[in-house]
Amino acid sequence: MAASGTGTSTVRGPGRPGAGARPVPAEAEILRRGMEAFAELGYDRTSARELARRLGVSHNFINDRYGSKAGFWRAVVDAALEGDQREREQLLDAEADDADLVRAVIVHFYQAAVEAPLLGRLLADEFSRESERLDYLYERYVEPTLAPLIPAVERLMAAGRMPRVPIDVLFFAVISPVAALVQLPLAHRLGRAQPVTRESQARTARELADLIAGGLLGRHETLEGSSEQR
Repeated sequence: MAASGTGTSTVRGPGRPGAGARPVPAEAEILRRGMEAFAELGYDRTSARELARRLGVSHNFINDRYGSKAGFWRAVVDAALEGDQREREQLLDAEADDADLVRAVIVHFYQAAVEAPLLGRLLADEFSRESERLDYLYERYVEPTLAPLIPAVERLMAAGRMPRVPIDVLFFAVISPVAALVQLPLAHRLGRAQPVTRESQARTARELADLIAGGLLGRHETLEGSSEQR
């Protein structure tokens, strides 16, 4: 990932030496604007010209600093996901009951979606097509999260505490509801109150986590208990 900065620098424009210089936003602001562009337009429709316009930089800035548009996309994704990934790794390393661990990861996933709604839109787009970017996301973020979680899931399934379903079905059962946090125009048509605030989004995230975790863990346990009683 490119080195971060907190101040501004200048980029030289065309013309005489020293003429046309303009301030370059701080690194965090560059990456934030990049996320907005990729989330709104998708990777293929985000041209170098459009990035330069949104970032307020010269047309060759992306190549000079990040090597390519693909390199800039990776820097944007890394900036958005690295902190979140560290938090998930801490959850996975913690001593916890298997059910508590699965529930904690689900809760964290929806909470993270509240903090970075544009990232959810970017991921939904990238997960829908084959690309080197999907390989990057899977190898760097998805697989490292799933690999240590799968043994806990398998133990819960073997003990009858979770329904026996393939891992891909379980994965999509958890990630698909994040649409409730990012597809706000539809949510409003379905009756969600406006305006949407961070607090209301956090409440929706908690409700989603309770619903999904309860369906995977609590509800199945109830059904198993009822079956044994009969």
